[in-house]
Amino acid sequence: MDDYLADVAEPDRGALERIRRVVKELVPQAEEGKSYGMPALRYNKRPLVGFVAAKKHLSLFPFSPAVIDALTDRLDGFELSKGTIRFTAEHQLPDDVLRDVVMLRLDEIS
Repeated sequence: MDDYLADVAEPDRGALERIRRVVKELVPQAEEGKSYGMPALRYNKRPLVGFVAAKKHLSLFPFSPAVIDALTDRLDGFELSKGTIRFTAEHQLPDDVLRDVVMLRLDEIS
């Protein structure tokens, strides 16, 4: 994960490091690694959340369409797909929404 983040330019790197920090605060035992070829934090050997930097946006992957469905009403202004929340460093997910993504996914895999 450190190697991946080192190759991401600011301000995108800071936005992705924020996700990493929030996840580790909520789930200190989460392990850093990869899942589906992307940087991810894992819990109980299952993917908790992953993220990537693309050319024009950043993506958060909760690896669960149900998590996104549960929070859709709080994700106005973000581009959503079945398993992805797209955002930018300038328009990041609010802290409470990010926390809820992590906790809902944690509940699914616990």
